Amino acid sequence: MTGTTRTTDWEELVTSALLGTDRRTPPAAVLTGKDAATALLDVAALHTVRRRAGLTPAVARPLPEPAPQDSRPPLPEAARRRLTGLLADRAAHTGSGGRRGAAPDLTELLPQWLAAANEKGYRAPAATLPALLEAARARTDLRPAALRFAGARGLWLARLNSDWKFALRGAWGSAAASGPGGGAALPAPDDAIGVRKLWDEGLFAERVAVLTSVRAHDPAAALALLSGTWSTERAEDRLMFLDSLRTGLSDADEPFLELALSDRSRNVRTTAAELLSGLPHSALAGRMAERAATCIALDRSGSTATIAVEAPHECDAAMQRDGIAPIPPSGRGERSWWLGQLVESAPLTIWPGRLGGRRPEEIVALPVTDGWGDELHAAWCRAAVRQQDPQWSRALLGAPAAPPASGPGTSSLAERAKLLAALSERERADWVAAFISAHGLSEAFQLLGVCAVPWAEPLGRAVVDALDIARDAGSYPWSFSGVMGLAERCLDPGEAARLDLLTATPDEPEGASPGAGGYWSEAFQRLVSTLRLRAVMHAELAPE
Repeated sequence: MTGTTRTTDWEELVTSALLGTDRRTPPAAVLTGKDAATALLDVAALHTVRRRAGLTPAVARPLPEPAPQDSRPPLPEAARRRLTGLLADRAAHTGSGGRRGAAPDLTELLPQWLAAANEKGYRAPAATLPALLEAARARTDLRPAALRFAGARGLWLARLNSDWKFALRGAWGSAAASGPGGGAALPAPDDAIGVRKLWDEGLFAERVAVLTSVRAHDPAAALALLSGTWSTERAEDRLMFLDSLRTGLSDADEPFLELALSDRSRNVRTTAAELLSGLPHSALAGRMAERAATCIALDRSGSTATIAVEAPHECDAAMQRDGIAPIPPSGRGERSWWLGQLVESAPLTIWPGRLGGRRPEEIVALPVTDGWGDELHAAWCRAAVRQQDPQWSRALLGAPAAPPASGPGTSSLAERAKLLAALSERERADWVAAFISAHGLSEAFQLLGVCAVPWAEPLGRAVVDALDIARDAGSYPWSFSGVMGLAERCLDPGEAARLDLLTATPDEPEGASPGAGGYWSEAFQRLVSTLRLRAVMHAELAPE
């Protein structure tokens, strides 16, 4: 049989097996008195053993460097068990999309648990690192917190498995490792030799992380590091490095950003112009102010003062160098496109003097001639967001009780959410609470997303009251599933006792959706049990 196998071609055996021995009789040498199918399998098995026996052993690779030390304190035992359960539930979760029931959704509690553990500075148990990396691979929203918690050891482990290479591509992994006690994945910001070596030889993620670390410690040193290799960097890398300057942006960055306005990459030029326009005393901001001022003036010729607009008639080379895109999107007029870019890039501080000494709330209330009002207000909204100006943001938001379509700035809830981000946490919560009281929850979902967690008392009460009103009205409970999910994550856990009354199944009013009462009861039971579980989780993370 052995001699026969030597002369039998492996491909012939495979062909006979695929086609079937009835259609393709195996070579005559294979047939040894057995039926064709049995003989074929016998020879194939023997052939396989012979091929494996002839393999040359591979050369042993050197062992990887030992994992770095992590000096952060270990998790309390109860918190370690909780993490193991949350990660196991994530792996077992099927996401069937059916009725959720009254039990908490543990997959949605994992982000909060990671945030709390990072805030207290704990290190991840070594045994959980593979599951943590798998969770971060499956959910991009988990990556910053998961990789920060995993620390330098998580980054070390990610290098050994191609499935986890995402941790090496972005800044998360390296930045996480550079956190307090996270190990020595990054050199100290004042270690000039180590910083230079990593900057010259490191992975892109490590270079972003070391630039960020040095910038937080010494902005001038970070700028010198970036300037030294700027001309040799790839366009996409230059864009990412430039984006890292948003943190701690100051007038000292202006000379470098002015040079970047002449970059060969349009995206780099645009980003540099955006950053410069966020510096109200920069030369670019001054140039934009001059251009915008020639387009906007106060018209006192009528009985009521109005804002007169004369949009630009051209987009010259100097405007383009300063970041004005000459070609508008489809369906947008050129002149309105240029006007909007000029106004959003000009310092908001020029407008009170230009428009009769009025305050921002008085300016946005002025009528605008020739139908330019929406364009002008939208540009002021973008400027307020870019410059993080709370006074203008407040004026453009208007009163929360006013109908969104009649607001002074924008009816877009996404834009309003950006404006809210410029206000203090307390003011945000108060504004959104008043908005919900006036307009209900259906319009407020995006606005809730920018409010600090846990929600302040006026906001939490407004959300619960609105949900209670919707329940009493017999509304579809699944129409509010998004807000209910937010409430599970964002309500203060101390509110659980006050919500117990809402867990009972209500009487269904006439015309209500069949079975809606049971669904509402379930939803409130889940909300209460989730809040109580969140309270327990935080208690478990307290130092032993």
